[in-house]
Amino acid sequence: MDTQQTIKQQVTGNPVVLYMKGTPQAPQCGFSQLAVQVLRACGVNEFFSVNVLENPEIRQGIKEFANWPTIPQLYVSGEFIGGSDIVREMYESGELQKLLTEKLGMQAS
Repeated sequence: MDTQQTIKQQVTGNPVVLYMKGTPQAPQCGFSQLAVQVLRACGVNEFFSVNVLENPEIRQGIKEFANWPTIPQLYVSGEFIGGSDIVREMYESGELQKLLTEKLGMQAS
């Protein structure tokens, strides 16, 4: 399976996917840490994460997949949501909670 197929399978096969530097337990950059904190603030404690530092093909491939140059990248129900700034702004405005509720049937927190 090529890198783009792997990414597509990860994104469509999991309700919430975060491509990040490090892991949710040990983020290795502030932007990734912010994305994890926002997800947890929304009540998303379980999500599929990919540490791009461990896989250079995925690290480059995800940038091409979304046509988005930076990491982290958040996907919900197969849809690219954005990077840490967009995720933070959506959280602050309540949009992210609404999106998670609509897409995943979560209770808004």
